[in-house]
Amino acid sequence: MKIGVFDSGIGGLSVANAIEKALPGDEIVFASDAAHVPYGTKSPEEILSYVEPILQKLLESGCAVIVIACNTVSTTLIDILRQRFSIPLVAVEPMVKPAAAQTKTGVIAVCATPTTLNSPQYARLKSTYAQGVRVLEPDCSDWSLMIENKAIDTEKVRRQIEDVISKKADVIVLGCTHYHWIEQEIKVIANGQAIVLQPEQAIIRQLKRVLEQLA
Repeated sequence: MKIGVFDSGIGGLSVANAIEKALPGDEIVFASDAAHVPYGTKSPEEILSYVEPILQKLLESGCAVIVIACNTVSTTLIDILRQRFSIPLVAVEPMVKPAAAQTKTGVIAVCATPTTLNSPQYARLKSTYAQGVRVLEPDCSDWSLMIENKAIDTEKVRRQIEDVISKKADVIVLGCTHYHWIEQEIKVIANGQAIVLQPEQAIIRQLKRVLEQLA
Protein backbone atom coordinates (compact mmCIF):
# COMPACT_ATOMS: atom_id res chain seq x y z
CA MET A 1 0.00 0.00 0.00
CA LYS A 2 1.20 3.53 -0.72
CA ILE A 3 1.47 5.75 2.38
CA GLY A 4 2.07 9.49 2.20
CA VAL A 5 4.01 11.30 4.91
CA PHE A 6 3.91 15.09 5.00
CA ASP A 7 5.79 17.66 7.04
CA SER A 8 6.87 21.25 6.52
CA GLY A 9 10.52 20.16 6.36
CA ILE A 10 13.00 17.45 7.32
CA GLY A 11 11.31 16.77 10.66
CA GLY A 12 8.82 14.38 9.12
CA LEU A 13 11.61 12.48 7.41
CA SER A 14 12.45 10.89 10.76
CA VAL A 15 8.81 9.76 10.97
CA ALA A 16 8.90 8.47 7.39
CA ASN A 17 12.07 6.51 8.14
CA ALA A 18 10.48 4.97 11.25
CA ILE A 19 7.36 3.98 9.28
CA GLU A 20 9.47 2.49 6.49
CA LYS A 21 11.34 0.38 9.05
CA ALA A 22 8.11 -0.76 10.72
CA LEU A 23 6.22 -1.43 7.46
CA PRO A 24 8.82 -2.64 4.94
CA GLY A 25 6.16 -4.07 2.65
CA ASP A 26 4.52 -0.70 2.01
CA GLU A 27 5.64 2.18 -0.21
CA ILE A 28 6.36 5.39 1.71
CA VAL A 29 6.14 8.70 -0.16
CA PHE A 30 7.56 11.68 1.73
CA ALA A 31 6.56 15.24 0.84
CA SER A 32 7.72 18.48 2.45
CA ASP A 33 7.43 22.21 1.86
CA ALA A 34 10.99 23.52 1.84
CA ALA A 35 9.84 26.77 0.25
CA HIS A 36 7.82 27.78 3.31
CA VAL A 37 9.47 26.04 6.27
CA PRO A 38 9.18 26.68 9.18
CA TYR A 39 5.40 26.65 9.70
CA GLY A 40 5.55 27.21 13.45
CA THR A 41 5.41 31.00 13.33
CA LYS A 42 2.83 31.29 10.51
CA SER A 43 -0.96 31.68 10.75
CA PRO A 44 -3.26 28.67 10.25
CA GLU A 45 -4.78 30.32 7.15
CA GLU A 46 -1.37 30.76 5.55
CA ILE A 47 -0.33 27.20 6.41
CA LEU A 48 -3.55 25.78 4.92
CA SER A 49 -2.81 27.48 1.60
CA TYR A 50 0.55 25.66 1.48
CA VAL A 51 -0.57 22.27 2.76
CA GLU A 52 -3.71 21.62 0.73
CA PRO A 53 -2.09 21.40 -2.74
CA ILE A 54 0.71 19.17 -1.42
CA LEU A 55 -1.77 16.73 0.12
CA GLN A 56 -3.75 16.80 -3.12
CA LYS A 57 -0.64 15.71 -5.03
CA LEU A 58 -0.08 12.85 -2.58
CA LEU A 59 -3.70 11.79 -3.06
CA GLU A 60 -3.36 11.93 -6.85
CA SER A 61 -0.17 9.87 -6.67
CA GLY A 62 -2.20 6.99 -5.23
CA CYS A 63 -1.62 7.30 -1.51
CA ALA A 64 -4.29 5.39 0.44
CA VAL A 65 -3.51 7.20 3.71
CA ILE A 66 -1.46 10.28 4.61
CA VAL A 67 0.42 10.82 7.86
CA ILE A 68 0.49 14.50 8.83
CA ALA A 69 3.88 14.39 10.55
CA CYS A 70 3.66 18.02 11.64
CA ASN A 71 2.32 19.03 15.04
CA THR A 72 1.64 22.57 13.82
CA VAL A 73 -0.60 21.38 10.97
CA SER A 74 -2.27 18.65 13.02
CA THR A 75 -3.15 20.84 15.99
CA THR A 76 -4.49 23.72 13.90
CA LEU A 77 -5.92 22.28 10.68
CA ILE A 78 -6.65 18.55 10.96
CA ASP A 79 -10.45 18.96 11.20
CA ILE A 80 -10.54 21.14 8.08
CA LEU A 81 -8.21 18.80 6.17
CA ARG A 82 -10.30 15.75 7.07
CA GLN A 83 -13.36 17.50 5.68
CA ARG A 84 -11.56 18.23 2.41
CA PHE A 85 -9.83 14.90 1.83
CA SER A 86 -11.60 11.57 1.50
CA ILE A 87 -8.70 9.32 2.52
CA PRO A 88 -7.65 8.77 6.16
CA LEU A 89 -5.28 11.35 7.64
CA VAL A 90 -3.17 10.22 10.62
CA ALA A 91 -2.34 13.21 12.80
CA VAL A 92 0.40 13.87 15.34
CA GLU A 93 0.06 16.00 18.46
CA PRO A 94 2.16 16.78 21.55
CA MET A 95 2.24 13.82 23.95
CA VAL A 96 0.67 15.68 26.86
CA LYS A 97 -1.43 12.71 27.99
CA PRO A 98 1.43 10.20 28.45
CA ALA A 99 3.69 12.91 29.88
CA ALA A 100 1.12 13.86 32.52
CA ALA A 101 0.63 10.17 33.35
CA GLN A 102 4.35 9.53 33.76
CA THR A 103 5.52 12.59 35.69
CA LYS A 104 6.55 11.98 39.28
CA THR A 105 7.22 15.64 40.11
CA GLY A 106 3.99 17.01 38.63
CA VAL A 107 5.98 19.15 36.16
CA ILE A 108 6.38 18.49 32.42
CA ALA A 109 7.93 20.51 29.61
CA VAL A 110 6.46 20.73 26.11
CA CYS A 111 8.90 21.80 23.41
CA ALA A 112 6.77 22.95 20.47
CA THR A 113 6.27 25.75 17.97
CA PRO A 114 4.38 28.95 18.85
CA THR A 115 1.51 28.03 16.52
CA THR A 116 1.13 24.61 18.16
CA LEU A 117 1.26 26.09 21.66
CA ASN A 118 -1.41 28.65 20.72
CA SER A 119 -3.74 26.14 19.07
CA PRO A 120 -7.15 25.20 20.52
CA GLN A 121 -6.26 21.49 20.23
CA TYR A 122 -3.18 21.93 22.43
CA ALA A 123 -5.30 23.86 24.96
CA ARG A 124 -7.76 20.93 24.97
CA LEU A 125 -4.95 18.44 25.56
CA LYS A 126 -3.77 20.39 28.59
CA SER A 127 -7.25 20.91 30.06
CA THR A 128 -8.18 17.26 29.50
CA TYR A 129 -5.02 15.46 30.57
CA ALA A 130 -2.80 17.86 32.50
CA GLN A 131 -5.06 19.16 35.24
CA GLY A 132 -2.95 19.50 38.35
CA VAL A 133 0.26 19.26 36.32
CA ARG A 134 2.50 22.25 35.74
CA VAL A 135 3.27 22.52 32.02
CA LEU A 136 6.42 24.42 31.08
CA GLU A 137 6.68 25.73 27.51
CA PRO A 138 10.25 26.84 26.72
CA ASP A 139 10.84 29.17 23.80
CA CYS A 140 11.74 26.79 20.96
CA SER A 141 10.57 29.14 18.21
CA ASP A 142 13.87 28.99 16.33
CA TRP A 143 14.65 25.30 16.81
CA SER A 144 12.99 24.13 13.56
CA LEU A 145 14.96 26.57 11.45
CA MET A 146 18.21 25.68 13.25
CA ILE A 147 17.59 22.00 12.55
CA GLU A 148 16.44 22.59 8.97
CA ASN A 149 19.61 24.59 8.26
CA LYS A 150 21.85 22.14 10.17
CA ALA A 151 23.00 25.06 12.31
CA ILE A 152 22.08 23.88 15.79
CA ASP A 153 23.03 26.15 18.68
CA THR A 154 23.75 23.38 21.15
CA GLU A 155 24.42 25.76 24.02
CA LYS A 156 21.07 27.49 23.53
CA VAL A 157 19.28 24.13 23.55
CA ARG A 158 21.27 23.14 26.63
CA ARG A 159 20.24 26.28 28.51
CA GLN A 160 16.55 25.74 27.70
CA ILE A 161 16.58 22.06 28.69
CA GLU A 162 18.58 22.68 31.86
CA ASP A 163 16.17 25.50 32.76
CA VAL A 164 13.07 23.28 32.65
CA ILE A 165 14.89 20.55 34.58
CA SER A 166 15.86 23.11 37.22
CA LYS A 167 12.13 23.82 37.56
CA LYS A 168 11.60 20.09 38.29
CA ALA A 169 10.32 18.93 34.88
CA ASP A 170 10.92 15.20 34.75
CA VAL A 171 9.26 14.58 31.37
CA ILE A 172 10.17 16.51 28.21
CA VAL A 173 7.78 16.28 25.25
CA LEU A 174 9.12 16.85 21.74
CA GLY A 175 6.06 18.49 20.19
CA CYS A 176 7.60 19.11 16.76
CA THR A 177 8.97 16.37 14.52
CA HIS A 178 11.98 18.53 13.64
CA TYR A 179 13.11 18.12 17.23
CA HIS A 180 13.40 14.34 16.77
CA TRP A 181 16.73 15.02 15.03
CA ILE A 182 18.18 16.34 18.31
CA GLU A 183 16.46 13.82 20.58
CA GLN A 184 19.74 12.14 21.55
CA GLU A 185 21.38 15.50 22.34
CA ILE A 186 18.42 16.41 24.57
CA LYS A 187 18.65 13.06 26.35
CA VAL A 188 22.36 13.67 27.01
CA ILE A 189 21.61 17.13 28.41
CA ALA A 190 18.79 15.72 30.56
CA ASN A 191 21.29 13.17 31.90
CA GLY A 192 18.63 10.89 33.35
CA GLN A 193 16.86 13.67 35.22
CA ALA A 194 14.00 13.71 32.72
CA ILE A 195 12.61 11.25 30.19
CA VAL A 196 12.10 12.44 26.61
CA LEU A 197 8.92 11.55 24.71
CA GLN A 198 8.35 11.72 20.96
CA PRO A 199 5.46 10.16 19.03
CA GLU A 200 6.94 8.02 16.26
CA GLN A 201 5.86 4.67 17.75
CA ALA A 202 2.40 6.06 18.61
CA ILE A 203 2.03 7.23 14.99
CA ILE A 204 3.01 3.77 13.73
CA ARG A 205 0.48 2.06 16.00
CA GLN A 206 -2.31 4.35 14.78
CA LEU A 207 -1.24 3.93 11.16
CA LYS A 208 -1.36 0.14 11.52
CA ARG A 209 -4.92 0.40 12.88
CA VAL A 210 -5.94 2.52 9.89
CA LEU A 211 -4.29 0.14 7.42
CA GLU A 212 -6.13 -2.82 8.97
CA GLN A 213 -9.41 -1.01 8.38
CA LEU A 214 -8.47 -0.33 4.77
CA ALA A 215 -7.39 -3.93 4.07
